[in-house]
Amino acid sequence: MIDDLSDATWDRELDDLFLRIGHRLGRADLRRRMRDYVRALLGPVGRKNGWQLAEHAGHRTRDGLQRLLNGATWNADDARDDLQAYVADELGEADGVLILDNTGFVKKGTTSAGVQRQYSGTAGRTENCQIGVFAAYATTRARALVDRQLYPPKSWTDDRERCRAA
Repeated sequence: MIDDLSDATWDRELDDLFLRIGHRLGRADLRRRMRDYVRALLGPVGRKNGWQLAEHAGHRTRDGLQRLLNGATWNADDARDDLQAYVADELGEADGVLILDNTGFVKKGTTSAGVQRQYSGTAGRTENCQIGVFAAYATTRARALVDRQLYPPKSWTDDRERCRAA
């Protein structure tokens, strides 16, 4: 259970992380949207779609968060590097471990990058899905996702035109 002290600590830690990564977005309005988006993802939002995340963040429409995700110019790998440095500096411990796991994202269509009929542990069967591989760092006192990579099947990597279109 999260008490008021834990909540305040979380809030302070998130602010420190935003300061470390925020410069990657350049403009102040984008940094605020990034902060609002992350806080909404971590918040008690039933469905994590654009409208509900924006509503939780206090936005009148989802447009600002959509622009952040679809139109803002920033490098996700640079932000990941900042996150990894933050985790090492603030959470690093001698007993820390790196955990690797894959996750399937069930999809309806065939145009999202890496989608095909393949086994998904998430679904527990062969489904039309994407597969992502994630790395998390964990200690006895904290844990954090520190990397991610889409794992495209051979049907995608052999079809350069399809990759470019996606």
